[in-house]
Amino acid sequence: MEVKKPHAVIVPLPTQGHVTPMLKLAKLLHCKGFHITFVNTEYNHRRLVRSRGPAAVEGLPDFRFATIPDGLPPSDADATQDIPSVCYSTMTTCLPPLKRLLGELNRGGPPVTCVVADNVMSFSVDAAAEIGVPCVLFWTASACGYMGYRNFRFLMKEGIAPLKDEAQLSNGYLDTPVAQAPGMSRHMRLRDFPSFICTTDRDDVMLNFLLHHSEQAGRAAAVIVNTLDELEQPALDAMRAMLPRVYTIGPLNLLADKGEAGPLAGIRASLWREDRSCLEWLDGREPRSVVYVNFGSITTMSGGELVEFAWGLANCGHPFLWIVRNDLLAKGAAVRLPPEFLEATKGRCLLASWCEQEAVLRHQAVGVFLTHSGWNSALVSISAGVPMLCWPFFAEQQTNARYACVEWGVGMEIGDDVRRDEVEARIREVMGGEGAAGREMKRRAAEWEEMCVRATAQPGGRSVANLESLIKDVLLAARPTD
Repeated sequence: MEVKKPHAVIVPLPTQGHVTPMLKLAKLLHCKGFHITFVNTEYNHRRLVRSRGPAAVEGLPDFRFATIPDGLPPSDADATQDIPSVCYSTMTTCLPPLKRLLGELNRGGPPVTCVVADNVMSFSVDAAAEIGVPCVLFWTASACGYMGYRNFRFLMKEGIAPLKDEAQLSNGYLDTPVAQAPGMSRHMRLRDFPSFICTTDRDDVMLNFLLHHSEQAGRAAAVIVNTLDELEQPALDAMRAMLPRVYTIGPLNLLADKGEAGPLAGIRASLWREDRSCLEWLDGREPRSVVYVNFGSITTMSGGELVEFAWGLANCGHPFLWIVRNDLLAKGAAVRLPPEFLEATKGRCLLASWCEQEAVLRHQAVGVFLTHSGWNSALVSISAGVPMLCWPFFAEQQTNARYACVEWGVGMEIGDDVRRDEVEARIREVMGGEGAAGREMKRRAAEWEEMCVRATAQPGGRSVANLESLIKDVLLAARPTD
């Protein structure tokens, strides 16, 4: 009997940090012989067209793009959508259109044989069950982040959270040690858990959104995590104790290099236009001499915080590449840097609105990464051997930052109340080797880089083998035949 080509439908949460790893996985599956349908929201589909042109969503004969509505009213065409609104709307409105899409795909093309969905689009399990195919959930964040969310109920049971009043946000209560949370570092403080637990409202949208979706993972045929076992073994052991099958396939940016060749190279995930001049500028810099600054696609800050970062960078004396999104300031304020700052840094700084981050972090000129500690950013930095200065914004970024600093030894914290002198001192400590801590960070970063390369080496890497097992044992387990 002839075995039909498997058809995987990929369903990401419609934010940049989730679309990126989901598209990398889709390309890998395509290289393994899968027909791919990648599902964008209509809003993100239009953004991709604007940022990369119509070719960005044309795809290939066996790598197609489809859309479903996100249930939200129209919003600014080139801004990040309100995250709580996106999360609530996808959870409450996207299941029926996804079911309709799967039905249409089955009627009009190769039959769908599996669904690979973002863990926070876990309603996809029900859509897949309706057409009788397995659904695998991809946890696109860290394993320690997952366990942070799964410990929300532990924190509530212990009476540590939710907060009793708003004063606890600033009176030192967030520094409460939480050393016994299952599967977590013994160095955790309340502030290091995903930020949504730091609320006085037990009915908070994001608190309940992440509680719901993290606990839904057990309904999937398997769970994928973009990490490597050596980096997060205790958290992964805890996940494997509560979930049916867990496959680590990271760092995905290294594993997915194969999928970036040939026709697939033109299929990209960036919702912003990438400034290629960043790489050209780095080409003219000395090895490990540049501070790279990027707070991701969602972080916002006040005008005062922007100025403190600016002068910390100016005073450190090192060249720097700073990604400053048009919507970086809170409440839609226009980004305006002091003329004196621009004059003081002339010739040693480049400001851009977006860049090709993986290529930047792999560039030999980059010596340290000032980051929001989103998982994609953190793992690319770890895999490139670049130490981090961590200023987390929200969600599990706080957890990633804590682990980078106290478990993996590749990070230093920047305080919530950012000050220019602290920014300057941290940069000098890492870049100039001023002190044992900076030297140790560089040593540990090099070790983790080597481990990441080993995990994704072909053949023999553990993440390579895990991907093959996932495909063979789960995604191809229910293939139709003629």
